[in-house]
Amino acid sequence: MSLPGQEKLWDKEEKEHRKYNDVRIFTDEQLKNYTEEELKNYKCKHDISMLEQLESGPWPSFVSDIKREAVHRHKLGQDNLMIPTDLCDDLLGVVELSYKEGETHWKHGGIVGVLGYGGGIVGRYCDQQQKFPNIAHFHTIRVNQPGAKFYTSDFLRAFCDIAEYRGSGLTNLHGSTGDMVILGSFSEQLEPLFFDLTHDLGVDLGGSGGNLRTPSDCIGKARCEFACFDTMDMCYDMTMTFQDELHRPAFPYKFKFKFDGCPNGCVASIARSDMAYIGTWKDDIRINQDAVKEYVAGKIPPDGGGFAGRDWGPFDIQKEVIALCPTQCMQWDGKKLSINNAECNRCMHCIDAMPEALRVGADQGVSILFGAKAPILEGAQMSVMTIPFMYAVKPYDTQKEVARKAFEWWIEEGKNRERIGELIQRMGLKTFAEVLGIPPMPQMVKEPRSNPYVFFKEEEVPGGFARDIDDYRSRHPR
Repeated sequence: MSLPGQEKLWDKEEKEHRKYNDVRIFTDEQLKNYTEEELKNYKCKHDISMLEQLESGPWPSFVSDIKREAVHRHKLGQDNLMIPTDLCDDLLGVVELSYKEGETHWKHGGIVGVLGYGGGIVGRYCDQQQKFPNIAHFHTIRVNQPGAKFYTSDFLRAFCDIAEYRGSGLTNLHGSTGDMVILGSFSEQLEPLFFDLTHDLGVDLGGSGGNLRTPSDCIGKARCEFACFDTMDMCYDMTMTFQDELHRPAFPYKFKFKFDGCPNGCVASIARSDMAYIGTWKDDIRINQDAVKEYVAGKIPPDGGGFAGRDWGPFDIQKEVIALCPTQCMQWDGKKLSINNAECNRCMHCIDAMPEALRVGADQGVSILFGAKAPILEGAQMSVMTIPFMYAVKPYDTQKEVARKAFEWWIEEGKNRERIGELIQRMGLKTFAEVLGIPPMPQMVKEPRSNPYVFFKEEEVPGGFARDIDDYRSRHPR
């Protein structure tokens, strides 16, 4: 990450304790090198009158952000940057052209990446290179985010320095997968950029293409009292285990792991991941009856104080908790709160409303769901409950075995650009259950009659399908 002539070798101990000042590229003066007046007077070298209309509304505009970066890069000068200073001007110009013509001018010009990796970098080229030579290449670099997105200011500043020095200076935190993204760089900068990320920051590239995308997790037990398993540890372990699937695309399309510590779904795994791990519990919700009475009496603010700042009236447990239970498994008789835990579907609404009175059960593990995705071939769909409960115990061999079975079946049977959820939809949940070696379960049924029937195989029926009609009639007369 150093400027030419400033390279330094670091041993492991130094690397673990390295500060931003040890690896920084730009000085404070270079990072704060323009005034608001200079920004106000900036004029793009291309006509961007349509784009500038986006700055007139009440919301922050990406146009304003790119203008700031354009002024900043011009002030830095080409000697301090590895790709053209006019990149932002040409970027604004090509977006304006796309708006005018109603079509994109970005092209995927083939696979581009770093040595040994098939994923992590999204190749992007402009088809108007003569008019916009400074964005002839505009490759996107996906970077594996820290667990639960815990950052230090030193890390972020160093990451931004790399994005500035070898890229466009524009970043995206975070996409649906979770990656940190450097928006725009040239092909010849990819290898040195990768070296900087791995050697100076200690981070790897994320996923792109037909591979395992960067696994993503919620904050879990690091800070959340609701977490039913160690999301950060499991996410890290699975990421390390499936490195080959992450970096060398061999799947029909993308595959996402997401780890939610509880059903509140802080990384929305049930809606956005091909294989979702959602924390759950097998025993009863723990109830503090005294605290329930405190909520009813208005002595504890509901929802963890989330409705403070306005008078919503007194807390009504019947209206705000009992009546909103989706399975109607709760009762309040004025003195005691009762829960029919056999009917509870773990929505956690009651726990969120009265966190000091209710707690998740103590016998904790994960539910595993498959098949969520955004619209591609068959439209958007939520994941289906596949394994209702499994203990999450390191080294997570059982979870890994389930993932490997799913991978092998999908690679063999999936069509090009077909997510595993679409394959399950096409082949049937019964077939997928057989692949995983699990029995059909009531939890797999979303609603009556909506799932295909599960038929017995002949070998599963005592005596097979053949029947003695006389024996049958002796027990079932006409």
